[in-house]
Amino acid sequence: MKILIVCSKNSGRIAPFILEQVDSLNKVGIITDFFTIEQKGLKGYLRSRKLLLQKIKSFQPDLIHAHYGLSGLLANLQRKVSVVTTYHGSDINDSKVFMFSFLSILLSKFNIFVSQSNIDKSRVKNNYALIPCGVDIEFFKPMDKMAAREILNLDFDKNYILFSGGFNNIVKNPELAIAASKEIDNAELLELKGYNREEVMCLMNAVDVCIMTSFSEGSPQFIKEAMACNCPIVSVDVGDVKEVIGDTEGCYVSSYDVNKLTANLRHVLQNNQRTEGRKRIIELGLDSETIAKKIVEIYRKV
Repeated sequence: MKILIVCSKNSGRIAPFILEQVDSLNKVGIITDFFTIEQKGLKGYLRSRKLLLQKIKSFQPDLIHAHYGLSGLLANLQRKVSVVTTYHGSDINDSKVFMFSFLSILLSKFNIFVSQSNIDKSRVKNNYALIPCGVDIEFFKPMDKMAAREILNLDFDKNYILFSGGFNNIVKNPELAIAASKEIDNAELLELKGYNREEVMCLMNAVDVCIMTSFSEGSPQFIKEAMACNCPIVSVDVGDVKEVIGDTEGCYVSSYDVNKLTANLRHVLQNNQRTEGRKRIIELGLDSETIAKKIVEIYRKV
């Protein structure tokens, strides 16, 4: 089966979770190729239609799998090849983008949502499934904390807290994480920005705890990857975090109250224990191989 992946590259790269999902699809026998949108904004997407038609003609896919609502809308501006679209959260949660995603939902042959909250917001009625992006548990895995710190040149005696994104990302609500971490003695809050995937894996093993304070999320890879590394987590109740974490000891779902976040961070640091988050990820079937097989079932159905 040949699948054309349609997604954005207007930030200079394809999102890692899309690349990793495609890699997992390749491993189960799906032939894939990419069509990427290089230009920004709605006009940029619309200008890509002619190039997309050329790509479809040359690759002759059985299906198109678009990622994010705008890519789904572009992919549906042709009606010869059926389109499956995955919505990752920002395309549903952002009211300015949602109307384009809504059109994509109506036009796509099948729609995939990464969280139940996004399904509820979209008000989709049929031809949809809840399938979060999987995590590569062969890559994101536990390693010795001090060995990871040595690789990253981190202090062996400091308390490190890993934030879920860059401090310049307003949606990630960095001010709250900064305020909570300032109350912790001998602690440093690290922003997840500018690292390659190997370094991210090392970071999740090197730090004492991961923190998420976002205003909105879909099904954050940050949480699933941290759990695959057995890293403790303190997060607000956003996206599907509560469902993913479940009752995993050492992981806490908090409110947006800075005092409660700080108390949870202190509790994690006092316990100084890794979690069994990896076991939880496997039990939920959130590993990339299981997710790939679910997506292939949808391809065959469509």
